[in-house]
Amino acid sequence: MSPFRSLALAALGALVLVAEPGNSKAWADDTSIAVAANFTEPAKEIAQLFEDKTGHPVLLSFGSTGQFYIQIKQEAPFAVLLAADGETPKKMVDEGLAMANSRFTYAVGRLVLWGKNPKVPAGEAVLKSGAFEKLAVANPALAPYGAAGLETLHKLGVYEALAPKLVQGNNIAQTFEFVSSGNADLGFVALSQVITKAEGQYWLVPASLYSPIFQDAVLLHKGAEDPVAKAFLEFLRGPEALKVIEKYGYGTASAG
Repeated sequence: MSPFRSLALAALGALVLVAEPGNSKAWADDTSIAVAANFTEPAKEIAQLFEDKTGHPVLLSFGSTGQFYIQIKQEAPFAVLLAADGETPKKMVDEGLAMANSRFTYAVGRLVLWGKNPKVPAGEAVLKSGAFEKLAVANPALAPYGAAGLETLHKLGVYEALAPKLVQGNNIAQTFEFVSSGNADLGFVALSQVITKAEGQYWLVPASLYSPIFQDAVLLHKGAEDPVAKAFLEFLRGPEALKVIEKYGYGTASAG
């Protein structure tokens, strides 16, 4: 592994290797997948299913779509991007960073307002009352779910009143952690992050309050000759992966 690769992967924070001891390390090195933080848990399950079926492991790195875009422009060694939006993969195709005709919508995200404090029930009413101390949101310049959260506040007409209460995470995983740790009373996160958890309560934000979150996957230029990367993208479109995607509360391109 080159020094640049080590630094690039270390900078991403959470890194998951789905691999068996007997498998060739070359496969893992050659098949690195950048995954939007909101898709962490389903990606882990899908990667394991893929390995069980094909025998090939993949490396999963988690972070914000905007951060991945910057790193990929700087030659980060990813073969596939699972973004939290559709605009970034399209831009990568336009800029020659990703392969034309490889882009597709793998999931449609759903935004929730989540909280753990029973005295601060998550919902439209609490946003309008402002009866809380801190509201966490991901950096809207880097994370589409953060942009959707701010759009919701604007649509409800409460952004100016709540702006002093906002705390910003670098990505949606950090936003979740702000609420989980008690550093924020409420936070805009993805439904997938809370749908399988018993703690706290959440409000499923009406789709009319934010632009649709179409999450696209794309084969990056570095994965153009990687058969495992191509096979993973094909698997992502199949019934086994779709079952996991729906389990975590996402819509699909066909169902919305």
